[in-house]
Amino acid sequence: MSTLARVPSPLMQRWAHVHPHLPTLPQVLASLLQTVVVAVFVLTFLLQPFLIPSESMERTLLVGDFLLFNKQIYAPAGRFSQWLLPYRSVQRGDIIVFHHSQPPMLIKRVVGVPGDRLRISDGHVILNGAVLEEPYAAFEPAPPVFARDNFPPTIYTDPEIDPEWWRQMQSLIRNGELVVPPGEYFVLGDNRNHSKDSRFWGFVPRQAIIARPLVIYFSLSRPSSTDVEQTAQLAERQAADGKLGHERDLAERLAGFARWRRIFHVVH
Repeated sequence: MSTLARVPSPLMQRWAHVHPHLPTLPQVLASLLQTVVVAVFVLTFLLQPFLIPSESMERTLLVGDFLLFNKQIYAPAGRFSQWLLPYRSVQRGDIIVFHHSQPPMLIKRVVGVPGDRLRISDGHVILNGAVLEEPYAAFEPAPPVFARDNFPPTIYTDPEIDPEWWRQMQSLIRNGELVVPPGEYFVLGDNRNHSKDSRFWGFVPRQAIIARPLVIYFSLSRPSSTDVEQTAQLAERQAADGKLGHERDLAERLAGFARWRRIFHVVH
């Protein structure tokens, strides 16, 4: 670089004289660039936002929840995995984000890992011969569906079950139990009566699993079509709004805009 290029311009000299403690313009731009680079790196390789679009994971995750999920936890372990990032294998009970055909990404809970033997009787999961304790599972009212509540079904009666999955399922049933093959995972939605999951379309391959949710960073108040309790509360709020009309307090409007207590709630 030439000597002339190092000489500050009159404008920069004046700025430095008037604001001796403020950063220069190049310093501000460099800091902004660093921030953008770090943000892009974090969103690309570590964290990514995700919006819950349906009720299938109630009441663990609600429609309107905005999540940040960890994209590296299930990545293949490398030479720096022991100290740089907490890599680990997919475990039973994990909530996972994975690629799917329709829609392109889904979020469910892992119930069966490779080698597990499972069946569902009257909606309850029986894993390796014992009833699985599932404090997170919700059973909102719904018409009975035999293939959903008693799995694996013995006859093909539900048109929502994928035909290819039905054929594969028959080859994996042993003594009335489904055996999870290597490299595959059996997933269910926490809202058991209102979730299309492995019961209907089959296993999730290991290579399709991309992330695990970390935290709810925001949550918009949205009605639920399956949660009776939440629907009743919403109806009461709307009735109160009708009585208050335009006199409704602004703070109350803001309070109803979002689920403030769910913000920064850790997902598990």
